[in-house]
Amino acid sequence: MLEILFCGSILTIFYAYFGYPISLFLAGIFRKKEVKKEPISPYVTVIIPAYKAEKVIRKKIENTLGLEYPKEKIQIIVTSDGSTDRTNEITRGYQEEGVELLQIPEHKGKENAQKEAMRQARGDIIVFSDTATLLDPEALSEIISNFSDPSVGCVSSEDRLVGRDGKPCGEGFYVGYETWLRRLESRVNSLVGLSGSFFAARREVCQDFSGDMQSDFRTVLNAVKIGLRGVSDPGAIGYYPDITEGKREFDRKVRTVLRGLTVFFHHLEFLNFFRYGLFSYQFFCHKLLRWLVPFFLILCFASNVFLVRGSLFYKILLLIQFSFYGLAAWTQKNEAGGPARAIVTAASYFLVVNLSILIAWWRYLRGQRIVMWQPSER
Repeated sequence: MLEILFCGSILTIFYAYFGYPISLFLAGIFRKKEVKKEPISPYVTVIIPAYKAEKVIRKKIENTLGLEYPKEKIQIIVTSDGSTDRTNEITRGYQEEGVELLQIPEHKGKENAQKEAMRQARGDIIVFSDTATLLDPEALSEIISNFSDPSVGCVSSEDRLVGRDGKPCGEGFYVGYETWLRRLESRVNSLVGLSGSFFAARREVCQDFSGDMQSDFRTVLNAVKIGLRGVSDPGAIGYYPDITEGKREFDRKVRTVLRGLTVFFHHLEFLNFFRYGLFSYQFFCHKLLRWLVPFFLILCFASNVFLVRGSLFYKILLLIQFSFYGLAAWTQKNEAGGPARAIVTAASYFLVVNLSILIAWWRYLRGQRIVMWQPSER
């Protein structure tokens, strides 16, 4: 029984990270849903939620104003989510250039800021972008071109992490993995989640917009519910810098997973394979199976401890686990160098991600649901 638990845990962890994308790759050989992109120029509303963003809001607004898109067909709304710094003052300086400031007196979170902005949005396509994310001049036209395909309900950008020292970092590996996975999902069916830093959706997809649920996840579910899909566009790129403070970034990961769990368990109907087909499989594997990995890591380690008696093979495996976790923990306090830096940093990030998922589960099971959005300083 212990051997079954041990082997089953390893296989489940492998499937969550590699088996699922491999299955999508194989499915893509027989099933391809290409996006029929054409240049179009519908009226667009760009919503920028901002909370105490005085350090970055000017650069973000100027970047948005510089996007290559017909000026008469773009509405820019900066939603100040209870900001008490100079965010409002700086934004008002761009009112003559058409930038609208929506002030929310009380800090209630990113999703609520987006929901409030939807009340005065006039666009047929709604674009959401964070204050720390900068776009290429053609990024807006690129992401909008996907909506020439009537099957597309929402579109995700592809993230590019800009390191402060030019060195590889764990988050960079994770972003690269997510980008690869989203491309596979787009090719065979639909995304399960969008990039929260820059994404777009049809107005009808945003009609049921929630102020207390993760928007980049729930927007896809809204699209699938009405028979549309979410896709990823490699040409629509959002650039954002690495996090300056590890503790705040860890807290952000916990909040992200906790909000994701809230959305998932509020929409269990998407596990109905007879109604949603392939998307149900994606919904389970990309979200729930990945979030269960920390429990299988614990089960794998615990069963290995009981299997070491009289077995050199299991002693070696336990030593490998000790070494992996020890090295990952050491990297949190020390900076690795040399050729192995990339591998060591990725291992450390893997540990941090799964620890944050574990904490998110603990908070969710204790009854915590809505988490206030607090942007990580970049």
